[in-house]
Amino acid sequence: MKYLNIFFAIMFLAFAALQVNDPDPILWILIYGVMAVVSVMAIFDYYNRWLMAGLGVLFLVYMIILFPGVAEWLRQPDKSVLFDDVLKMEFPYIEESREFLGLLINQLVLVLCFFRSVRKKAA
Repeated sequence: MKYLNIFFAIMFLAFAALQVNDPDPILWILIYGVMAVVSVMAIFDYYNRWLMAGLGVLFLVYMIILFPGVAEWLRQPDKSVLFDDVLKMEFPYIEESREFLGLLINQLVLVLCFFRSVRKKAA
């Protein structure tokens, strides 16, 4: 599990670094930066459930806000436009869908860390 958390920490740091050219870089650098911190904490078996739960709620609210863009993308006949040219954003739903997927990755890692903290406490 330690190596998986190391992978997550590196991944989130890379994600944060890639946000420099994003339309809203500060927000996304903070989002991925805090996930890197959560991953580093997990490397040392330190889990702050309140932090993880709070982040999970905030990310879920943001995902709900972005969901109309995802629904628009799902209605498109060509789904590959989301992954074709990362710098090309012809339509707002492309950026919203990418952000939604980023938040989904965050949520999955938070759930994994949260359940790991529950198992650790039970042991």
